[in-house]
Amino acid sequence: MKKTIQLVIIFTSILSFSQNKLTGKIISENNIPLQNAVVHITENNAFTETNEFGIYTFENVPKGEITLVVHLLGYEQKKEKINSNSSLEVNFILQEKELHLDEVIVSTAFNKIQSQNVMKVEHETVESFQKKGANSLIEGLASIPGINQISTGTSIGKPVIRGLSGSRILVYAQGVRLENQQFGEEHGLGLSASGIESVEIIKGPASLLYGSDAIGGVLYFNPEKYAQFQKSEVNFSQQFSSNTQGTNTSFGYKSTPGNWKFLIRANYNSQADYKIPNTSRIINTRSIEKDLKYGIGYANSFFSTDIRYNYNNLDLGLPEEDILNSGFRNPLFPRQNIDNHILSVNQKVYFKNSKLEADLGYIFNNRQELEAPNEVALHMKLKTANYNIKYYLPKWNKLETIMGIQGMQQTNENFGEERLIPDATINDFGAFVTSNYEWNKNVLQAGIRFDNRSIQTLEYGTVDNEGYFSAVDRQFKSFNFALGYKTNLSSKIVSRFNLASGFRAPNLSELTSNGVHEGSNRYEIGNENLKNEQNLQADLNIEYKSEHFEVFVNGFYNHIKDYIFINPTGVVIEENSVFEYTQNNANLFGGEAGTHFHPHPLDWLHFTSSFENVTAKQENGNNLPLIPANQWKNNLKAEFNFANWFQKNYVSAQINHTLNQNNIGYYETTSKDYTLINIGFGGEVHLKKSKFNLYLNANNLLNKTYISHLSRFKNDVIPNIGRNIILGLNFDF
Repeated sequence: MKKTIQLVIIFTSILSFSQNKLTGKIISENNIPLQNAVVHITENNAFTETNEFGIYTFENVPKGEITLVVHLLGYEQKKEKINSNSSLEVNFILQEKELHLDEVIVSTAFNKIQSQNVMKVEHETVESFQKKGANSLIEGLASIPGINQISTGTSIGKPVIRGLSGSRILVYAQGVRLENQQFGEEHGLGLSASGIESVEIIKGPASLLYGSDAIGGVLYFNPEKYAQFQKSEVNFSQQFSSNTQGTNTSFGYKSTPGNWKFLIRANYNSQADYKIPNTSRIINTRSIEKDLKYGIGYANSFFSTDIRYNYNNLDLGLPEEDILNSGFRNPLFPRQNIDNHILSVNQKVYFKNSKLEADLGYIFNNRQELEAPNEVALHMKLKTANYNIKYYLPKWNKLETIMGIQGMQQTNENFGEERLIPDATINDFGAFVTSNYEWNKNVLQAGIRFDNRSIQTLEYGTVDNEGYFSAVDRQFKSFNFALGYKTNLSSKIVSRFNLASGFRAPNLSELTSNGVHEGSNRYEIGNENLKNEQNLQADLNIEYKSEHFEVFVNGFYNHIKDYIFINPTGVVIEENSVFEYTQNNANLFGGEAGTHFHPHPLDWLHFTSSFENVTAKQENGNNLPLIPANQWKNNLKAEFNFANWFQKNYVSAQINHTLNQNNIGYYETTSKDYTLINIGFGGEVHLKKSKFNLYLNANNLLNKTYISHLSRFKNDVIPNIGRNIILGLNFDF
């Protein structure tokens, strides 16, 4: 770790290098300059956009052979390899065609654009979540096929990917692994949507690139981009929510005067108790969130550095019986107060035909659960330092290879009156190699990895009493592989097949629990003899895309050896049912299918529809718990320009139907089906030289009473949120 830090310091201390400039013009076949075309250098993941004259400029370009990718909605994508050893000009002519913007996928090994990627990765912008009427980041994620959430009211949500959740889903933010006590059912993401550009979702095992805990998938949050070269931007946004009487205010400034670049963003989010359809409010579902993000970067032809810091404070109420409503927004007792600090450094060094990239991170999660003003029931401090170093070998013919090492050092300390998990130290080390080979319209990708996780805990308490933790010293090792193949079956049909293994070491809660977990209302007992979860998943993706019609089918089969779950024992201790952690093999299978239709000549009209299904069973035939119900989602959207002062307008209507969930775990109850209708409207308002974006959404338009199967209020027969009108304004200066 020390050597890695020293290496990074050496890299960042270099101040003087020669620089290459690349510029050019992008026009249509009719010689019309194309504004806002995205130009991407794949070797250093640099982006820029063309101005009103179709001109783009890169000031700091890696030496040697580089690949330029140009894409603009409505036009064919262009790709060209050039030699950048000197300043030069490269122009492009784009052919008009109705296509969707092909995003560069950062979360996979080789940072390919989606059409070249072996793995099917979902990509969504935070802006698209806002247009759908999402009131939080987790709500936006749950709108994606195959993604759901375990919710505690409106303030706490945990992502579910194809039936897997908790510590089986790995979250990355600012390029580093985010750790915030994921084992807890009432522990949310710990991230604000403010200052996040987009999210990429890998469905299925991603242990090859990410190590332990990526057995179910990865959420990779891309931070807000810096301003373009020699430009400054000021942004202010405001969102209002009728149901929770909520306000969400964000202010940001960013500037890139030269090689250096800076940004800062502050956000304040306040939500009152949510209202159910009978007009009652669920007391103490309120929350207050404060978020601050900084960024500073430097880049030239030889190296780039990006340092980011995020502070997030979340103060939220925990609903319980017999709480009297006093106050309006300030959370009552019991409550959670969480401070989350993320410090990250991304360092890239460019050689003639290769690249070295290092991501270093430090995360401090300070979590308190308070029963009364001076009564701290739980207080845990989780400190995590991690590193991820990758070397991109020189490309040999059509073969690309990456070698890498990853590691993590983590400590957990308790300071409260109660303990859910003991004081502990966790150390991770992993090494991997992966290669990508392209020929004609085929791509083959393969890789192997070795991981070692060590867990040491301290003894605490009195033997045979509640709250006693024995000392644990365990080692968990695993070898894993990934194999993927992508081919164009025709000019319009693409298929992808992936086979990958993954693993997850038991977490501290599963190994050591011994006492009442108030958040779950049960007495939990761990098992220090638990083994690794080891899985093997096969994925098949087929896509058909023509000018006006698209259809996709995703299928998966996931076998998990020694799946860890909690089961009731039938014993009761002090009026609390006793649950203990155990293991059994499990199988999950299902998938997603969908279509997108925009008929000619009505190109402004878009209809999308998707269906998702997950079936999850133990080897003995029993159902796994917390599996989402099947869903059918439909969206009709019209895009148009109303007037010169009101452009890029849209009107949308969503009809989402959730089916019955009768395939339930041992201690669950069934759930009824329901249909929700949402509508939305928005556009870009131009007033002289200024402009702002406006969006207005009505979620649960008919004020439907329903209870999600994954709501933690389900056993208390508390419905989900009723009708919610959301108004948002986004100003750019």
